[in-house]
Amino acid sequence: MELDGIVDLTTYPLEDQSFRARCRAALNEKGVLVMPGFMTPEATESVRAEGSANRDKAYFCSQNHTVYLSAPDPAFSADHTRNRMVVSSKGCITDDQVPDDSALRTLYNAAVFRDFLCETLGETELHDYADSLSSINIHYAETGQELGWHFDNSSFAITLMIEPPERGGSFEYVRDTRNADAGEMNYEGVAQVLNGRVEVERLSMNAGALVLFRGRNAIHRVAPNEGARTRMLAVLAYNSKPGVSLSEEARMTFYGRTG
Repeated sequence: MELDGIVDLTTYPLEDQSFRARCRAALNEKGVLVMPGFMTPEATESVRAEGSANRDKAYFCSQNHTVYLSAPDPAFSADHTRNRMVVSSKGCITDDQVPDDSALRTLYNAAVFRDFLCETLGETELHDYADSLSSINIHYAETGQELGWHFDNSSFAITLMIEPPERGGSFEYVRDTRNADAGEMNYEGVAQVLNGRVEVERLSMNAGALVLFRGRNAIHRVAPNEGARTRMLAVLAYNSKPGVSLSEEARMTFYGRTG
């Protein structure tokens, strides 16, 4: 499948410099860029069919973790915001389980798509992960499954909605909750979010939507799937430097194997 059969290039002219500039400005202003119908219906359906066919290969797990995605800090009490635990539960298939001829792989590898991402994200270059598992993932969230509140360690995330749930499963976030580079963790503000005392912004994406999100300082979660239909999301992961692998510990945690 060629790129023009995968991406709606009429609505999203990826090579156009003025379009790239508008996308960059929108992402910088809001911290999130949603592009509905980015992937064509035909390509979205082919990826959905692949995901359904390969679902039996997915590694399902449920994990307790801190909002900061790091081990609890003994300098704080167990009930302190720094150490409060949330739950994330999902299934995942990894890059080596995505078919070679998948539209996802063609999109991920397309030079024009990477160039668009670089300019929009303000990156000089983008590279695959060096390990065989982490570049392209498909996440499955069945009834009751969710991603708990957290901050990302990376500066950006790129996702494609493949199959939205019937109900629930919305992406929720609060911008500028902390300043990681300055070491300002804002424990009081994070506690307000965890206690449901802060109004959150919500995104509900239809199939085929591309989302670019800056989650390093924006706390976010995926609310529990309330319907019978499995939520299916593709994650396209890149690095700004070549030769980077997800750590073996992280691979065991997320994928149940290291290779």
